[in-house]
Amino acid sequence: MDSPYPVVMYSPLAPVSVSSGQNPAAVYLRRLPSASGRRTMRQALEVIAGMVSGGRCTAETLPWAGLRYHHAAGIRATLIERYSPATVNKCLSALRGVLEEAEGLSLMPFEEYRRAIKTLRVVKGETLPRGRSLNGGEIMALASVCLNDLAPAGKRDAAILALLFACGLRRAEAVALDMADVDIATGTIKVRGGKGRKDRTTYAINGALEALQAWAEVRGTAHGPFLYPVTKGKMLIPRRMSDQAVYLALKKRAGQAKVKEFSPHDLRRTFASEMLDAGADIATVQKMMGHADPATTARYDRRGEEAKRKAASLIHFPYARRG
Repeated sequence: MDSPYPVVMYSPLAPVSVSSGQNPAAVYLRRLPSASGRRTMRQALEVIAGMVSGGRCTAETLPWAGLRYHHAAGIRATLIERYSPATVNKCLSALRGVLEEAEGLSLMPFEEYRRAIKTLRVVKGETLPRGRSLNGGEIMALASVCLNDLAPAGKRDAAILALLFACGLRRAEAVALDMADVDIATGTIKVRGGKGRKDRTTYAINGALEALQAWAEVRGTAHGPFLYPVTKGKMLIPRRMSDQAVYLALKKRAGQAKVKEFSPHDLRRTFASEMLDAGADIATVQKMMGHADPATTARYDRRGEEAKRKAASLIHFPYARRG
């Protein structure tokens, strides 16, 4: 998300220096449950801080408690002009959280908080889903390059593909798995502290289970993280992988398999689309993915698009290229 400098909402707010314990933005970010969530919301706050200060402030130095109704209204209006509804609502959610902390820390009068928060209404709208689904040939190519890599990283990366594509995990959920969360015999996977701090159970079946078993044979049965980093010297490092390490591993495999660029979340998106295409009940897919709202799961449903494609074929346009 690009930072929209310079935009100033009325009088620019000047940077301040406060302890993290009294900085409402820092307090808000600390209470978010996941590292990826903190990173996403920090980016949103950086955009807002730049908007109201003309680029002079960051999320750490903006005097958030000084925001008032006119600032909040201006922020919302500018975000709507520049971004999609989903991005706008993400930024507004972050701002609501920070103002809530400012009021809770007694840095912002309740009446000013109430007036400012009142204007931060959710923006309604619908956009096309981001990212893409991978086709069967691409999944096969990715699995093949991992299978042909006899080093530990090959088996580790096949396990990552299995967790994201065949089990529908987020990459943060995959790296958060411990050995105790994965039943190698049955394929039962316990996802603990997922998005929204929700636990759930999902299952690795068939080839996905075989990929997890192959990695477990290399990794061993020691307690600790299920996925390990692997050095260029093919050594396993018994510590937890990072989200970024998963991204880089998949990027490497995409290059080897000559697969068009994709994100880790695209594998999860493909999982949902394939499940729904195969006739799985949307409520079941919702539970497997850990979505709080079935409308979120429905965004991955490609069946409506296929129906529209078939309907479009009913119209004949009398044009054909000659020669």
